[in-house]
Amino acid sequence: MRWRRRLEDLLVLLVLLLGSGVMVLPFLWMFLTALKPFPEVFELRFLPQAPTLENYRQVLWETGFPRWFLNSLLVASLTTLSVLFFDSLTGYVLARLRFPGRHLVFVLILSTLMVPTEMLVIPWYVLSAEKGWVNTYWGLLFPGLITAFGVFLMRQFFQTLPQDLFDAGRLDGLTEFGVFWRVGLPLVRPALAALGIFTFLGNWNAFLWPLIIVQTPEMRTLPVGIALFSGEAGTAWHLIMAASSLAVLPTLLVFFFFQRQIIEGVVLTGVKG
Repeated sequence: MRWRRRLEDLLVLLVLLLGSGVMVLPFLWMFLTALKPFPEVFELRFLPQAPTLENYRQVLWETGFPRWFLNSLLVASLTTLSVLFFDSLTGYVLARLRFPGRHLVFVLILSTLMVPTEMLVIPWYVLSAEKGWVNTYWGLLFPGLITAFGVFLMRQFFQTLPQDLFDAGRLDGLTEFGVFWRVGLPLVRPALAALGIFTFLGNWNAFLWPLIIVQTPEMRTLPVGIALFSGEAGTAWHLIMAASSLAVLPTLLVFFFFQRQIIEGVVLTGVKG
C-alpha cells in the first residue's frame, strides 16, 4: 500500500508538472521572443542568440504604449475603488437591514448575471451617445462601477458575521453608515481583497467595451491598443511580443503578491452561503 501511494503521488506530481509546463511555455516563449532581434524571430531557436532591449525601447518610445498603459491603469483602479465601496455597501444593506422587498431586490440584481455582456453593449453605447460619453473616460468607466457579482459576494460574507457585533456598534451611538464603515468593513477584508483583485484584473483585460466606445488612439486602453498595434506591425513579432510582455507584467505581479487572496476569493465564492 505504501508503494502504491507513492506511485500515485508521483503520477499526480508528473501530471501537475506537465500541466504547469504547458501553461508556462507560451509566456516564456513570449518573453524570450521579445528579447530577440528581428532576424532571429523566424529561426528555430528557443533562446535568443543576441538578446537586446531595443524592442522594448521602440515599443515605449515609438508607439502610444505609455498612454495606453496609463489609460488602463486609470480605468482599472477607479472601477476597482468604486466596486469595493458600492458593492460592499449594497451587500451590507441587503444582508443586515430589514425592509420590504429586499429579497426581491437581491434576486433582480443576481438576474443581471444571466445577461451576456454582448447584449448590453448596444444600450450602453446608445446611453453614451445621448449623454456625450463616447470617447471619454466616463464612457469607459460607467459600465463597471458596480457589479452584481460583487454585491452577491459581499452580501454572502456579511451574512456570516455575528449580529451582536453590529448591535453593539449601534448601542455605542454609531450611525448605520458608521456601523458599516467601522464594524462591518474591517471584518470582511478577505472578501474585499479578493473582490478588488478580480475586479482590477477584469478591467485591466477588458477589450470589447473599450474597443466600441473609444474612437481616438489617445483614449485606447492597453488590450485595444496592442490588438490594433499587432495589426499595424504585421510580421514584427519581436515588437508585438515586447508590448504583450509589458502588458502582462502587472497581472503577473498582482498574482505573485496576492495569490493567497485570490485563492481565498475562489473559496469564498464557493462556500459562503
